[in-house]
Amino acid sequence: MNNSDDLTRRGRRTALFIAAIGVYWICVTALGSALGWSQQLRLLFDLLALVWFGLAIWMIYGLWRDRQKHKD
Repeated sequence: MNNSDDLTRRGRRTALFIAAIGVYWICVTALGSALGWSQQLRLLFDLLALVWFGLAIWMIYGLWRDRQKHKD
């Protein structure tokens, strides 16, 4: 398997990760509203999603660096 296939696979995995975070965030927000969770608990889940979005940005940066390195 060549480097292009690896970068494509990593990019697809990153995209799925971002989509999963979005679905998680929507579901947790809806559940919190429906079940009457406290604001502190909702904040905890929001911060967890924010950390995961930060990790996704880090993954995107790593992909960008690897593509720049293997541009030739």
